[in-house]
Amino acid sequence: MTPSPFLGELLGTLVLILLGNGVVANVVLKNTKGHNGGWIVITAGWAFAVTIGIFVAKAFGGYDAHLNPAVTIGFAVAQNEYGKVVDYVSAQMIGAFLGGTLVWLYHLPQYAKTEDKGAKLATFATDPAIRASGSNFFSEVIGTIVLLMGIKGIGAVTTGLGPFAVGILVWAIGLSLGGTTGYAINPARDLGPRIAHAILPIVGKGDSDWKYAWVPVAGPVTGAIIAGFLFL
Repeated sequence: MTPSPFLGELLGTLVLILLGNGVVANVVLKNTKGHNGGWIVITAGWAFAVTIGIFVAKAFGGYDAHLNPAVTIGFAVAQNEYGKVVDYVSAQMIGAFLGGTLVWLYHLPQYAKTEDKGAKLATFATDPAIRASGSNFFSEVIGTIVLLMGIKGIGAVTTGLGPFAVGILVWAIGLSLGGTTGYAINPARDLGPRIAHAILPIVGKGDSDWKYAWVPVAGPVTGAIIAGFLFL
């Protein structure tokens, strides 16, 4: 495959979701070695997923390695340059959908053994601990602003250690701010796999909770725009 920014964003996001939603599947699905591993395992797994996803993106031509439409939009607003948005967001959405699909294929026996419909959906998309749209939206906005501020700060002081620092940043957000909504802070991370959940023939899957789906998309986008104007 010829390296390109599109391919890098696609494959990096695919790996991000495969490892990130993979750790959720390992914890919440029945009959896995990591069943009931808990929140620390999930947040650590997502942090490592971000770091590895960045390295994969860069290896395949994604020199920006955003892996997240909110990051792409935030930098576009800050720089008043929108030429990359459609290309990057399209790649991120495709990668997220494929990553979610691979998580399902990888854990097929575990999905068959798991009766809990909510647990199955959790391996694809986020849902709030307490359903309150305004508060949930606010959580995603703030989490995304912190993400963009952190990335900006990391870029100002680090070079080769950047991917590791971004992983630590995502881990910190998950540990400190993630307990309210599951910290999507990434529209592709939630919407791409949620679409996969909706169309894949998952045994006993239940609905895809489209009533909530706007929050992990609109919240991060709003946070990214605010960060772009105020902090970048």
